[in-house]
Amino acid sequence: MAMAQPDLPHISHVAETIRLAVAPVFLLTGIGAFLNLCASRLARVIDRARAVEGLITQSRGPDHERYVNEIRTLDRRIRIVNICILLAVLSACMICLVVILLFAGQLFGNRFDTIIASLFVGAMACIAIGFALFIVETRIGSAVIRVRNEILHHQPEDEEKQSGSG
Repeated sequence: MAMAQPDLPHISHVAETIRLAVAPVFLLTGIGAFLNLCASRLARVIDRARAVEGLITQSRGPDHERYVNEIRTLDRRIRIVNICILLAVLSACMICLVVILLFAGQLFGNRFDTIIASLFVGAMACIAIGFALFIVETRIGSAVIRVRNEILHHQPEDEEKQSGSG
């Protein structure tokens, strides 16, 4: 007596599901690259914040105000990059759920079309907002890099003046 085979999906259906799952997996690679970029950016901002923290306690007057303003800007940038990382990770998790549900739907015969579409739209919204915030962070970072007038118009002292005063 032959044992009854469970109602498993046909191999062609599984192959089709794998084909459909490849695109989201490539998307995960791109999100991973963005996470790497954000982590690198965050590390650089944190390094600068640590350096400025040391300068704040040793400075007075206009320099002190400049360092305080810079540390506030760095703190804002850290928060923005952290939000970018959160959104990218959330997007990646949603993409993982899309892949899982593609296979679960195929394996169990359930229709998760609406959930899959919603997760994909959510993932795209999260990564799009993350990209937009990344642009904001880079604009803030480049806006802070303003060269002071005394440096822009600095003239080297004449060697004669230096030797005459010494």
